[in-house]
Amino acid sequence: MLKDILVAMLWSISPFGEAKVGIPYGMLQGANIYLVFVACLAANILVFPLMMFFLHSSNRQLLRWAPYKKAAFYIARRTKTNSGAKIKKYGFWGLLFFVMIPLPGTGVYVGSIATYLFRIETSKAFMANVIGIFFSSVIIWVMTLLTMKGMA
Repeated sequence: MLKDILVAMLWSISPFGEAKVGIPYGMLQGANIYLVFVACLAANILVFPLMMFFLHSSNRQLLRWAPYKKAAFYIARRTKTNSGAKIKKYGFWGLLFFVMIPLPGTGVYVGSIATYLFRIETSKAFMANVIGIFFSSVIIWVMTLLTMKGMA
């Protein structure tokens, strides 16, 4: 069970799944559904401070490296064109709703990048991300639970 919780947490930290994958994984492995929720939520929340630290400390140095620069500009362009106008227009609420939507390409990683690109106040952005992650996790948790019970 501990192994399943740790793997679920790793999925929740991963940019390839976040809690959208970690929660269903842990629940479907038979781990305690409440422990899975709390562990995956905490792991997913941890991403924001890590990303902000990375973006503020290492991003400028890494931009000197051509492959990183190409990838960073691609992600920045996608972030600005796909969600940028809404996040910029609605600020805190736009960021919260964007992070809250449990679909691929939304979540705390893109929310952190948007915070950095649009120079949103970090404390407000952190709260928007935490609230968004919480609601996204609740949606995923409830849908997984209903699916496991054969109701969805």
